[in-house]
Amino acid sequence: MNDSAAVGAQQLRELIGADSLLTEAADIAPFLVDERRLYRGRAFAVALPRDAEQVARLVGWCNQHRIGVVPQGGNTGYCGGATPDESGRQLLLSLRRLNRIRTVDADNFSVTAEAGCVLASVQQAADAVERFFPLSLGSEGSCQIGGNLSTNAGGLNVVRYGMARDLVLGIEAVLPDGQLLQGLKSLRKDNTGYDLKSLLVGAEGTLGVITAATLKLWPKMRSSATAFVALATPEDALRLLGLLKAQAGERLSSFELLPRIAIELTTRHISGVTDPLGEVYPWYILCELTSAADEPLSELLQHTLAEAAERSLLLDAGIATSERVRSAFWRLRETVPEAQRHAGSSLKHDISVPVAALPQFIHEASLWVRTHVSDGVLVCYGHAGDGNLHFNINCIDRERSQAFLAQEPVIRRAIHDLVAKFAGSISAEHGIGRLKREELQRYGSPVALGAMRAIKQALDPNGIMNPGKLL
Repeated sequence: MNDSAAVGAQQLRELIGADSLLTEAADIAPFLVDERRLYRGRAFAVALPRDAEQVARLVGWCNQHRIGVVPQGGNTGYCGGATPDESGRQLLLSLRRLNRIRTVDADNFSVTAEAGCVLASVQQAADAVERFFPLSLGSEGSCQIGGNLSTNAGGLNVVRYGMARDLVLGIEAVLPDGQLLQGLKSLRKDNTGYDLKSLLVGAEGTLGVITAATLKLWPKMRSSATAFVALATPEDALRLLGLLKAQAGERLSSFELLPRIAIELTTRHISGVTDPLGEVYPWYILCELTSAADEPLSELLQHTLAEAAERSLLLDAGIATSERVRSAFWRLRETVPEAQRHAGSSLKHDISVPVAALPQFIHEASLWVRTHVSDGVLVCYGHAGDGNLHFNINCIDRERSQAFLAQEPVIRRAIHDLVAKFAGSISAEHGIGRLKREELQRYGSPVALGAMRAIKQALDPNGIMNPGKLL
């Protein structure tokens, strides 16, 4: 640490306490690399504030001294949005100590949680008062609610409940000048000007630091039914989705698409995972119905799948007869990313297209991969109910990993150009971060990007908030 950094660190200790600032290399190292190990940065210190007021002091000091602030939650992101750059002149701001559930209001169907609360803790706090918080991700045991909101997380229940932004009633945040925005309202209706909370959600820490949020709750789910369905084509999946929506309405909470290769990868690389149907089929859907009432959802699902079979929309199906079977279904789905890591190098694309265009996109993009990526196998899966696919390509030969990864710019451009053709998005739920910053400049609307830069300049004229991310 140079002299100026040492002086800065001492001033920060005086602001938040010596035990809330890390400067030793070994202590700060775990904070400096992202989840996928794509980026490894440097920081002159890691701050661990205990409350929003300490966050405000830190950000105000950084603004005064023109020092970049990199907010970090559970550090489970896929786009490098919570990793500092290589300059060593930025402050990494960890929110992990802001981990209190401030209030749970069962009558108002709301919970107020600090940014450092692990997502699973928010779910448990809701469950304890017979309520339900629907945001559900594979990383929910380690990701934090502040990061979920900053990236506008999606997950498994978007088809029914929407993205993270749709779950927010109020926000508390520290603005780039150090002011604390007190916006923790729990109102369903509040038409008093600009919706600042929605501006901060999805901003990836570039407009301020979310320190707490008031979130919507639902009645606790009392009944559910889950099925693993085999299909011949994505077109059949689209038709099955329409049938389920018509028959089950709002009870349909999840609709996940899986290709055969996902079954093969998970059963090969993940302990305890088995093929739910035992036969080889081209495509699968994992769907779930839930209700806050005691309803015979298994009968409803069985009836709907029987009708789908009569229409030749499915090849086989298994309905979970116990929580153990249901958990096995979901374990297979949720461990696909882990199985891909075990299988070797992969190129990942988090894209979305209109739901109706999903089959045609899969057809055209798959054909391109087969034609142009001879050393890769496509693993195309995800949230078909809302049009979001994780369009990943795995290297089939570990010895060729380096050559395979070298193709990434060409492959990414082709996939994203096709996404643009279908009026889709290059980032459905993972955010932009550092990884897709240039891609956003290529595919984003010039008018929208200009408006974003104007907002950024107005709120953060010194450019201290998460520099180099998003824009």
